[in-house]
Amino acid sequence: MYSVKEIFYTLQGEGAQTGRAAVFCRFAGCNLWTGREADRGSAICKFCDTDFADTNGPGGGKFASADELANAVAEKWPAAIPRGKPYVVCTGGEPLLQLDAPLIAALHARGFEIAVETNGTIAAPTGLDWICVSPKAGAPLKQITGHELKLVYPQQGGEPEQFEALNFSNFFLQPMDGPVREANTKLALQYCLAHPRWRISLQTHKLLGIP
Repeated sequence: MYSVKEIFYTLQGEGAQTGRAAVFCRFAGCNLWTGREADRGSAICKFCDTDFADTNGPGGGKFASADELANAVAEKWPAAIPRGKPYVVCTGGEPLLQLDAPLIAALHARGFEIAVETNGTIAAPTGLDWICVSPKAGAPLKQITGHELKLVYPQQGGEPEQFEALNFSNFFLQPMDGPVREANTKLALQYCLAHPRWRISLQTHKLLGIP
């Protein structure tokens, strides 16, 4: 059984794949926060800006099998698109609590390139095409390789220098959203200028007003 908050078609708004058409499959549940505001103060990750609680979002629900969920994802990819590899972003919450070999196989069988956005506390299964890790201060990091490391910045106890020696192809700083986002953006910009290995990642989907 897979529990999914929502499934929708949009453009990737962050990181190295920004601007790419994608189906987002947002899994319900996380191991760093319950998703309930009442529990935010005791969460390991206190700044999460995503609603992943429950299964009541558009396209969400309980899926009894990998084939059932893969079919639901495939239905969101426009059938009239003549070119372009179908692309699905498995996100959450924490998708690696549920994303498994049968679902990876089922999505590949439907022609999808599979990306995951994970907090890195769970080792990724084999077969994924793109791994984006977003470490959270205070949480153990078990997935230490991938295509993209995207660090929400700044995080006390989660400074960029802790991660820059890891085996990732791309390193991004993403300004922490919230009431001081503008100040955080300036800090991220300054850090990237002083440390050219890092690039800035903006949440362009919020700027564009898309999901």
